[in-house]
Amino acid sequence: MNALIVLGVVVLLVIVILWWAVATYNALVKARTQVDASWAQIDVQLKRRHSLIPNLVETVKGYAAHERGTLEAVIAARNAAAGSAPAGPAQQAQAEGFLTQALGRLFALAEAYPDLKANQNFLQLQGELGNTEEKIAYARQFYNSAIQTYNQKIQTVPTAIIAGIGGFRARPYFEAAGGERADVNVRF
Repeated sequence: MNALIVLGVVVLLVIVILWWAVATYNALVKARTQVDASWAQIDVQLKRRHSLIPNLVETVKGYAAHERGTLEAVIAARNAAAGSAPAGPAQQAQAEGFLTQALGRLFALAEAYPDLKANQNFLQLQGELGNTEEKIAYARQFYNSAIQTYNQKIQTVPTAIIAGIGGFRARPYFEAAGGERADVNVRF
């Protein structure tokens, strides 16, 4: 009779441990999926940003044709940023930082061209880009929050055991590159 009780307790304990392992694994999958979905939202906004930039550059070209170096730098930074997605968040953050700097120089050009500052197309594109920048900032914040939750889960005991067995690895934050941290001096 005692052996039957001990066996029942052992079976119950094994069931509880298996249930916990499955629940923990599922929670980790959910957190990882949230990170991936958050990254997809950043990617959507970055693609929107990359689509707006050629239109903005074309508008500026008509007013500041002799500012070719700045315009080419913006296009080169945009192309580098658009192509950096497969490299991962760290490399993409760096490329986006260079793009932000180049855009700052482009907007600074508007100061020297009053007709450009008054151009409705330029103002509309500038407004859309500003709105997109706000969406990117929010998406980055949401992504980094999802990363924080995910990384905490995979690094805390006893969940770290299941994370190790399941192959869950820490993910990098989407951080501002060195140049992106500096203030861009743009006056309108």
